[in-house]
Amino acid sequence: MSKYQHIQEACYKANMQLPELNLVLFTFGNVSVADRNLGVFAIKPSGVPYRDLTPAKMVIVDFDGKIISGDLRPSSDTKTHAVLYAEWEKIGAIVHTHSTYATAWAQAQRDIPIFGTTHADHNTVDIPCAPPMSDDMIKGNYEFETGYQIINCFKERKLSYEEVEMVLVGNHAPFAWGKNGDKAVYNAAVLEEVARMAYLTEQINPKAPRLKDALIDKHWQRKHGKDAYYGQ
Repeated sequence: MSKYQHIQEACYKANMQLPELNLVLFTFGNVSVADRNLGVFAIKPSGVPYRDLTPAKMVIVDFDGKIISGDLRPSSDTKTHAVLYAEWEKIGAIVHTHSTYATAWAQAQRDIPIFGTTHADHNTVDIPCAPPMSDDMIKGNYEFETGYQIINCFKERKLSYEEVEMVLVGNHAPFAWGKNGDKAVYNAAVLEEVARMAYLTEQINPKAPRLKDALIDKHWQRKHGKDAYYGQ
C-alpha cells in the first residue's frame, strides 16, 4: 500500500462532496488534503470530470508545489494551496470552488456582511474579500501570488486563519479550509449558503443592518463553547 493512500482517499472523498453539494459545475473546483508529517498534500488532477475520479488519481505534491507522485497534472490552483499550507501550519485541507453566490460577492469585490445568526455561528466578522492583486503580481506567478493575496488580506485585517476559515478572492472566487477534508468542505458549503442569504437579505432590504455585537457573541459562544471575543 502506498504511504500516500490515506490522503488520496480522503482527498477523493472530499472532492466528491462538491458536486453533491452543488458547489461545482463541470470541473470548476478542487480539494486538497495534507499530511503534515510527510510534508505533502493530495489534490484533484486538473480537468478530470468528477465522475472519472478515483483515489489513485489524486496527485501528491509537496509544500513547494513540486509533484511527488502521480501521472496526471495537478489542479491549476496547486501553487495557491501549497502557499497556504506552507504559511499556515494548522490547515489540514483546502477547498476552492466557483460556487455561484460566493463567487458573485468576490466578483463584486465585497465582503459578505454579517447579517444574521447563521453567519455568526461560524464567524464573528464579515467574510473578507481580498482585494484584486496588483498588475505586477498578475504578471508574475499568478497562482502562487493568489496564495499571498489571501495571506496579505488576513495580515492587513489582523484576522486569524484558525478562526476565519474562509475568504473571497476579489474578481476570482472563494477558498475555505479546515483541519481535515470534511471540515474544509463544510466550511465551503457554509460560505456559499451565507453568501446566498446575504444576497437575498440585501434584495429584500438594501439598508439591512449588521447583526448586533451581542448576538454575534452569543451565537459564537453557544456554537463553539469559547470565551467571548467581544469585551476581551
